[in-house]
Amino acid sequence: MQELIINEKQDKRIIAFIQDGKLIEKYEQNNRIKRLEGNIYVGKVRNILPGMQAAFVDIGETKNAFIHLKDILPKKDIVKDSENQNEEMVKDIKQVIRVGMPILVEVKKDSNDKKGARVSTHLSLVSRYLVLMPNTNIVTISQKIEEKEEIERLKKIVEKYLPNYMGVIIRTSCRGKQEEEILKDLQLLEKRWNYIQKEFELTDSYPKLIEKNDDILKKLIMDTMDHGIERITTNTKESYQEIKKDLEELGKNVNITLELKEEDLLQRYDLAEQLEKACNRKVWLNCGGFITIDKTEALTAIDVNSAKYTGKQDVGETILKVNKEASKEIAKQLRLRDIGGIIIIDYIDMKSEEDRKIIIEELEEYLKQDRSKTQILGFTKLNLLEMTRKHICSNYQIEKGEEE
Repeated sequence: MQELIINEKQDKRIIAFIQDGKLIEKYEQNNRIKRLEGNIYVGKVRNILPGMQAAFVDIGETKNAFIHLKDILPKKDIVKDSENQNEEMVKDIKQVIRVGMPILVEVKKDSNDKKGARVSTHLSLVSRYLVLMPNTNIVTISQKIEEKEEIERLKKIVEKYLPNYMGVIIRTSCRGKQEEEILKDLQLLEKRWNYIQKEFELTDSYPKLIEKNDDILKKLIMDTMDHGIERITTNTKESYQEIKKDLEELGKNVNITLELKEEDLLQRYDLAEQLEKACNRKVWLNCGGFITIDKTEALTAIDVNSAKYTGKQDVGETILKVNKEASKEIAKQLRLRDIGGIIIIDYIDMKSEEDRKIIIEELEEYLKQDRSKTQILGFTKLNLLEMTRKHICSNYQIEKGEEE
């Protein structure tokens, strides 16, 4: 049984995604920390940096946001009064924006102690089944939908109703859904976009927040409800009402039980120890080996160590056994800790190319359970495995953002 547990205590909210009593994903949210990622603003261009082909945009926060030329669409629906409205590649940012003008942007990366938020005019409106991308004509589909017939069916439905100058990403949760459900989802997204456009056109005082999209709880419910979530339990009346409203908005086909238990849910579900272990640098393997996880600003390094395990086979078989078990644990830890970006794995050195191939296949198989997008790039000349993973909720981790 898969469940979402929402435990609130003072300013801290912990969301645990559990399966048969075991923690498989966790997210922490501090209500004192202000989150911006996903918010849509009418910003004001404050100054342009021609040498960097970038600009600073005032979105009403302490620090101005940063935008690069590649994140600007030269279209009237994004930048008011832009002199360059053609489809040609713009190479000079001054052709597209000028100081003082309003610009419609979405926060793509939160601010931190050193930098303001990173923004883009490439907006993404997310719903249960689709991601609407205004001012593009791209239709793509989740890589986790592999059946050719289903891919063609879904694309045919979406393209039938998709307005001009609208792109869309068909999410994994769209698999198997009927035309009526998909159309309803698309219509809700169109309605949101029409509202955003109207607000942008009518706004004469800016910067201004148009749409707030920092609700981690709603996003997680939306993302996990098609992954077998059967029950959601929370310990506050406020969260209960919030979730109840979200479930009602998501439609009638939601078969999830919502419960309120006004007690410490971490104790009730024996999650405290599991949460503590999820923060440990060293993680032991059943065979007696262990892995260490070290995060830096640039990447995450994972080291596999056999410790005192020697096994009963020859050295090559022993190394392969430890590395295979490590692959399973690494896939689990990436999801549990929501580790994103560049990941380097230092497996115990394998001499055989065949063994390295086996490890890649093992890791790929375990990563199929991950809701996030992952990519294995292979082994380097130094026998380090390179891979990438996309954060699911990086901006909601407790250490992110800036306090209000």
